[in-house]
Amino acid sequence: MLQLPFIRDNRDLTIAGLRKKHFENAEEIIDSLLDIDQQRRTIQSKLDTSRAELRTNTRGEYIRIEMLRSTSARSSDEVEKDAINKHIEAQLSKLKEYSDRSKASIKVLEENLKELEYREHTVLTSIPNLPHESVPAGRTAEDNEQVFSWGNYPSLPVDALPHWELIKKAAIIDFELGNKITGAGFPVYRGKGARIQRALINFFLDEALAAGYLEIQPPILINEASGFGTGQLPDKEGQMYEATADKLYLIPTAEVPITNIYRDVILTESELPVKNVGYTPCFRREAGSWGAHVRGLNRLHQFDKVEIVQIRKPEDSYAALDEMLEHVKGLLQKLELPFRILRLCGGDMSFTSALTYDFEVWSGAQQRWLECSSVSNFETYQANRLKLRYKTEGKTQLLHTLNGSALALPRILAAMLENNQTSEGIRIPKVLVPYCGFEFV
Repeated sequence: MLQLPFIRDNRDLTIAGLRKKHFENAEEIIDSLLDIDQQRRTIQSKLDTSRAELRTNTRGEYIRIEMLRSTSARSSDEVEKDAINKHIEAQLSKLKEYSDRSKASIKVLEENLKELEYREHTVLTSIPNLPHESVPAGRTAEDNEQVFSWGNYPSLPVDALPHWELIKKAAIIDFELGNKITGAGFPVYRGKGARIQRALINFFLDEALAAGYLEIQPPILINEASGFGTGQLPDKEGQMYEATADKLYLIPTAEVPITNIYRDVILTESELPVKNVGYTPCFRREAGSWGAHVRGLNRLHQFDKVEIVQIRKPEDSYAALDEMLEHVKGLLQKLELPFRILRLCGGDMSFTSALTYDFEVWSGAQQRWLECSSVSNFETYQANRLKLRYKTEGKTQLLHTLNGSALALPRILAAMLENNQTSEGIRIPKVLVPYCGFEFV
């Protein structure tokens, strides 16, 4: 969530950033927000003044009444004492009337303030993060900028099979059985297919541990506060599965529960940087009609992923982003998969990200690129929602959060199967053989 003081001081910059993300009606929404903010601050000022006046006037009147009571107590003249007591009663009555009027006025101001705060919060949570200055202009995936590529396209025979044919032939993944048990997009991994999955997970985790990440095994169900903290809720695109009876949600990525470990936390400088890694199944209600782009492992509702998360001081976060990019590069190189890195344009970025790089692997039989990882810096956007801060020089400051897939398994497996098909079978990359226990499928 953006910070209001920043928007207040940088109206034009905010609008320009939102336009880069193709956020509709950016100027109108920002000006509406600033108007609500001005109204809220005005009401808050009136409320503070009214409360202070009530306290001051009430205190002063009670002091005067107590002085009259003291005078009454000292007086030996019953007529005078009676007159003073009547005066005290009259003053108490006036004070009650004044207090009731003031409290009623304060209540109205409080209700107005509450309504304005709700409106302000609602608008703020509907505004996406601002893109980093390096984000290219553009609206669709075609406008993304390639910044790196590695590896050579595999040399495959003309009759090379796509992975959905290979897995059927080798009987390692069963989509029909998954459809029977659950529905489309929930495959069953069998035999060597299950072992390859486990091998990839362990390989990715071991590589992350060697890079200094702390392994976390988080819950795969989250509450509303967690979903809000990392920006998945409100779920505008209907991507999350909900356990409605308990108002819980199946996670779309391990980023959500891992980052929420630090919700409402104030870290010390000595606890930074935070580097966590976790494996989880992930669940996404992704739409898509049947066809080559969504066949097989290209798009699933349930899939496995290893996620890396970092929490850094603002001045260190972009160096951390580069570090995470190098980590993912290393994984793909060790798997011997040709890949490219794209810097996403404003129109293709997520709601919460300031800068995102997508990794895509080349699928030899499909002759197309498959996204297998996104690495993002959210700057303070998530931290503001999470109230995640650190203490420095006696002050608290928002931290930066980052995350990346390292890696998502389905499209890695798809490319691995297609690119490594030979007359002897499907070759397992050398780095995975110790994990799998076999060289060919």
